[in-house]
Amino acid sequence: QVHLVESGGGLVQAGGSLRLSCAASGQTFTSYRMGWFRQAPGKEREFVAAIYWSAPSTYYADSVKGRFTISRDNAKNTVSLQMNSLKPEDTAVYYCAAALHYRLEYDYWGQGTQVTVSS
Repeated sequence: QVHLVESGGGLVQAGGSLRLSCAASGQTFTSYRMGWFRQAPGKEREFVAAIYWSAPSTYYADSVKGRFTISRDNAKNTVSLQMNSLKPEDTAVYYCAAALHYRLEYDYWGQGTQVTVSS
């Protein structure tokens, strides 16, 4: 039902910035919650940020509050993650995900984009 494609990952020095994008297709998204997750090798996948498609409500993990900003462009079916003041511990594969707003679990996932922060 939903196809998600991430882009924008890359290599950046500590203190730098990157902007990730997630293009969504295959469904109407007015009733969806969109999220960003990340996973480093050998570690569990962790929540980063989320936003409701048709509402301004946003949520952030404590580890990224004040540094990352999630946003959406309803007309383009795109969700972005602006990452500032990056730290080496932010290094991970970042995934875009989607869920109907009334569900706790995310049902649709992108393939991921690598973010590497050098020290």
